[in-house]
Amino acid sequence: MKFNSIAFLASDSPEAREAAQRLGSLHGNADPSRADCVVALGGDGLMLQTLHRFVSTGIPIYGMNRGTVGFLMNDYAEANLLERLAAAELTTIHPLSMTAVDETGQRHRAIAFNEVSLLRQRHQAAKLMISIDHKPRIDELICDGILVATPAGSTAYNLSAHGPILPINSELLALTPISAFRPRGWRGAILPQQARVTITVLESEKRPVAAVADHVEVRHVREVEIAQDQGKSARILFDPGHSLAERVLREQFRF
Repeated sequence: MKFNSIAFLASDSPEAREAAQRLGSLHGNADPSRADCVVALGGDGLMLQTLHRFVSTGIPIYGMNRGTVGFLMNDYAEANLLERLAAAELTTIHPLSMTAVDETGQRHRAIAFNEVSLLRQRHQAAKLMISIDHKPRIDELICDGILVATPAGSTAYNLSAHGPILPINSELLALTPISAFRPRGWRGAILPQQARVTITVLESEKRPVAAVADHVEVRHVREVEIAQDQGKSARILFDPGHSLAERVLREQFRF
């Protein structure tokens, strides 16, 4: 791949902004709407924002870590950027779509590249009914919440909730409970990517629940439908040997 124009985007940290200035002076800083490539300088939060901003535009995004965790980022280095971009490996990912109906009947739509999570809003546990492809699978799940994660997001909140790590190229989704109280022994499910998950909030006035798609939150939801959106995609670039698939695989052998 060859990139003639690069747009540099930085998080609010001083380190990221200084890096953007230095790289822009070396390579120019194109308008993102006309660039061949976007270089995101920050952490995973900035990468998620950038994925949302450029979803389905076809613009490849190359992240360099100027944040903390940086799971979705490449190592930061100012030298040989054009050569790194030319040699980078491309990964295409699809987001989840969320349709949440709140207590007034209003519908809220959002997408998530990591996960859609439902979380209790007050001291009482949530009470949820889980349906897959319109067929009830759990009539009553009492828990702190539940989430649906993509392969790309399976190493994020999903892993912290003891959900499975999914290979990046697998056509799967993870359905993971958060602190399940009853049925206590249920550890979640691995679903085909075409599955449609419907979560109905029981006793919603007594046990209010919020739904979160990446950084979009909807409170007091009554029902949430989640499915992978094959019509939307984002393209991410990684240095050779450090692809997203390799990083996800490596996480399964960490101690």
